Amino acid sequence: MKTSTWTQIQYALRRANSWFKDTPDRALDQAYDAALRIKAIEDEHFHGGKITKDSTEYSDRVLSYFDSELKKCLNIIQTRLVVFNTSRSILGWSEPLNSKEMNGSLSSDLSMDDFKLPHHVSLICEKLDFIDSVIGKYSPSKPQPKPQNQPIESTSLVEIKNNSQQSVSLAKSMDEENTPVLNENSDTVKASNSSKDKKKLADELTVGSEMSFLPRSLLRTVGRIRRELNPESEEEVIKNYRKSKVKTIISVRFILLLILVPLLTQQLAKNFVVGPIVDTFVSEEENAPIFMNLDLEEEAYMELHRFKERLEFQNMIGLTPQIEPEEIEEQVQEKAIEIAEEYQSLGNTAIKNIFADLFSIITFGIIIYTNKRELEILKSFLGDLIYGLSDSAKAFIIILLTDMFVGFHSPHGWEVILESISRHFGLPENRDFNFLFIATFPVILDAVFKYWIFRYLNRSSPSAVSTYKTMNE
Repeated sequence: MKTSTWTQIQYALRRANSWFKDTPDRALDQAYDAALRIKAIEDEHFHGGKITKDSTEYSDRVLSYFDSELKKCLNIIQTRLVVFNTSRSILGWSEPLNSKEMNGSLSSDLSMDDFKLPHHVSLICEKLDFIDSVIGKYSPSKPQPKPQNQPIESTSLVEIKNNSQQSVSLAKSMDEENTPVLNENSDTVKASNSSKDKKKLADELTVGSEMSFLPRSLLRTVGRIRRELNPESEEEVIKNYRKSKVKTIISVRFILLLILVPLLTQQLAKNFVVGPIVDTFVSEEENAPIFMNLDLEEEAYMELHRFKERLEFQNMIGLTPQIEPEEIEEQVQEKAIEIAEEYQSLGNTAIKNIFADLFSIITFGIIIYTNKRELEILKSFLGDLIYGLSDSAKAFIIILLTDMFVGFHSPHGWEVILESISRHFGLPENRDFNFLFIATFPVILDAVFKYWIFRYLNRSSPSAVSTYKTMNE
């Protein structure tokens, strides 16, 4: 039993030792993969050029997504290169570089096993050179192009000055998402931009600086505490909070302005401007029409007919005192006059609605035209609000909207909307137009939804599209 336990301990120690020895290779591979990710975005979306927010091919949200991916990859490269250099200096098992292998071409299928080959130093240099070619575009100052016969320089060879400085560097690289590219102002990390010959490059690969043996979680905690105690960090947080607060206040106020002012304009124009004019015109005209359209006329006839039948039915079964036919005719005549006045008022209201809504639309346009700055702030606020939702929330909202407006039960809703619009403006209800509208408009709207999901949402939030497809299935 003791022998078996000792064997397991030895096996675990060998596994831990093997994992620790593979740390430089693993760190360099992770930095290399991040550089490949940046290169793939450049080739696929920016025609091989630099990832920049000045591109006119994509919206601001898509460019913001690419910029966040760039910063994340650059932070990964920086952190992994720190681990690569410090772990090699601790292990002390790197070999001198062969000067004949410095100008080798970059292999297309590098893997972890390549470092075990005799040319592993050359492969290290090739990977570092590829990383430099990618991140060199995003450095504060671009290095001057060098002839091919000059030695290869590596801007990704990171030097750690001392233990405390390296602790701060690791904490910053792990916690700060919006760190400037490659932390050009950091005192803990600096790129070796000066010219180095091949022997000095091999020395930098072989001889490293001191490394802190503190765990990374403790380093992150120290860095977070330092930021919290830094007065400038507090001012920056307060400044960002104030900007967000101002944006929210302006957006909410502008939304209320867009809703309340047109509604108030519509009601005021209807009751105090258009209403008196229409009432005066109708009262002065002797032969003013009672019904705006045939639908209202049919409704009036049906209502009068039901009233007459109700009176006769109640008179026959004795629910009311016996009424003579002449009295029934008088009551029906009074009801007819009442219905005529009611439907004439409905026609006048429809005319008032037309002009009042016209005033409301003009007011809405004036607000949009005179508040362009607030409109841009509102668009930014809504974009942050929508794209800041979780993937499941985005998928839920998309499914809710699509099912409501283009789903299986949407035709009934469209019928109610079209009927309400017709009554609001006093227009006759056209069943053929309603059927044609329901047969075409939801289909067009569905195509617009799908195009937006494919063209914009699929690029800005692919995970939300995947969640939407899963929930929709």
